[in-house]
Amino acid sequence: MSLAHPAALAWLALAAPIVIFYILKIRLRRVPVSTILFWQQIFEEKQPRSIWRHLRHLLSLLVQLAMLLLLAFALAEPFFNWEIAQARRLVLVLDNSASMRAADVAPSRFDEARQLARRSIDGLRARDEMAIVVAGTQPRVVCGLSGHQRTLRQALDSIEPSDGPTCAPEAVELARRLLSGGENGRVVLVSDGCFEGAAALAEGKDIELVVVGARTANVGITRFQVRRSLLDPIGYEILAEVQNASEEPAKCRMELDLGEDVVDVAPLELKPGEVWVHVFEKTSAEGGVLTARLDHEDALACDNSAWALLPRREMLPVTLVSEGNLFLEKVFEANPLVKLTVVKQPPAKPAPGSITVFHRKTPERLPKGLVWVIDPAGSCDRWQAGEKLENPIVTAQDKDSPLMAYVRLDNVIMPEARKLTFAEPPKVLVGAVTGEPLYAYFASGDDKVLVLSVNLDQGDLPLRTAFPIMATNALGWFAGHRGELRESLATGAITEVDLAAKAGQKPAPGEGDSAKPASDASLFSLVAPGGRRRALPPGLAQTTVGPLDECGLWQVAAGEAKSPPEKPALELACNLANRQESDVRTPETLLERRAPSHAAAGMLVRPVWFYLIALAWLLAAVEWYLYQRRWIS
Repeated sequence: MSLAHPAALAWLALAAPIVIFYILKIRLRRVPVSTILFWQQIFEEKQPRSIWRHLRHLLSLLVQLAMLLLLAFALAEPFFNWEIAQARRLVLVLDNSASMRAADVAPSRFDEARQLARRSIDGLRARDEMAIVVAGTQPRVVCGLSGHQRTLRQALDSIEPSDGPTCAPEAVELARRLLSGGENGRVVLVSDGCFEGAAALAEGKDIELVVVGARTANVGITRFQVRRSLLDPIGYEILAEVQNASEEPAKCRMELDLGEDVVDVAPLELKPGEVWVHVFEKTSAEGGVLTARLDHEDALACDNSAWALLPRREMLPVTLVSEGNLFLEKVFEANPLVKLTVVKQPPAKPAPGSITVFHRKTPERLPKGLVWVIDPAGSCDRWQAGEKLENPIVTAQDKDSPLMAYVRLDNVIMPEARKLTFAEPPKVLVGAVTGEPLYAYFASGDDKVLVLSVNLDQGDLPLRTAFPIMATNALGWFAGHRGELRESLATGAITEVDLAAKAGQKPAPGEGDSAKPASDASLFSLVAPGGRRRALPPGLAQTTVGPLDECGLWQVAAGEAKSPPEKPALELACNLANRQESDVRTPETLLERRAPSHAAAGMLVRPVWFYLIALAWLLAAVEWYLYQRRWIS
């Protein structure tokens, strides 16, 4: 045995005054009395005590000296050499992913896992150390290596369950780096094992997998997205996917709501392990929050609902300057979002936000704003018109541009396209084999110019489905793609948000009536569906938010902190959308791993000084008992 603080043994010097106090003779005080008759009788029964007769109370003295000895050795902190040699270094990895929310273990798998983790902390020995790593959306160290059990318990209690995917393998690697290959190191993973490679991970020599949960059936929504229709400007399509992760057939119903209105109800009869996929086609110009719900009760609730955002479509004022073209008028009139005005002379000043379309006849100087020129017959400040191109063949097409989304022109006949020589190089969308641009654009700030040098009367472009799609893409490009799809994110995702468009600027139609005041224009915070709020860095045009670890609607709130925000600057839909997390069936090969084998640390769990102090208290209690029984003085 060794001592951590040998100098503390100097407290044994207190034994001298203890012995002195026991052998000192008590001097009686002289007091005159009226008679000594009774005192003489007592003196005859009890002989006077000498200074050495105090030693007959040796038992009391020995108890006092023993207590001093125990306390002095406790202050010296004795320890055994084997305590140092056999000290363990443990890293507790706690899975807090979505599948750990399953309620097949009361109250949930996560609560059961936290209870098992607390048992591991209680089983630490005097020289043991433990760290805690969470294996949810992003692996992170909650508490570094420490032997202080209260600190470890507080760190464990601070971990909350999430709706994100598990990162158990990555968390185990992080735990191994914390151990750094030291002796007696071990990783303890507490999880339900519902992730790929769990069985292989459990075979590691330096890892112990403690499993919670059972082979529980579950039906969940594993995909839910919405997009605008390619043909109908106010139409939209919903992609829904439902998985039956069980060995038994399941019968349920899925309801689709847009705001407070029910848009569809789909009865489902799923075979064991079946994945059901369906596309719903609906129409709405107002938009709103789309919600899908399953009326199936099972162990996991967070995948029984899913959300998607359908932005509102705004009316687009379009002024068509033309002598008359049926194709152009019909393609704009077919779009229910277009408010079309046909004139023969261009307006003196286009209305703000309106789109001006020039067919053939173009002014010498194009106006500022949003301009689309189709089949220009003359020159202007942007280009010089040349001869006509006879049957140009399309060989170059910018497939990455949103203006050319879902459009193919390589087999379209476009006779008498006009050759244009531009004053400054434009961005070419479609080019001929001879190198002349047929479809191009200029963009500078709020000014956008789009030019199509194709004769609509001579070719078959207006008869192709590509033409209305081109017109829809062009209108969306001019409008800045307001009202387009906001993709639903999977839990655990990290995304970028544009704050510059939300701070101190005039909002787009449908996004508010006035701009935020300059005083709070740069203040934003991220609000979780459950109400958690985190401030975003001020003064940034773009910032990254995430990981989004909770299902529901996340909000980017502007201005002063309010809960909930009156009108969020931006909303983000977040769903579980993970087949692996929805499958809460714990592998059968892991079901026997129910309790940590290291929890019983042996007899000597606490340090030696703890037992010495406990023994000193015991001696004090013995002395008090003997004194009360008049066995010692």
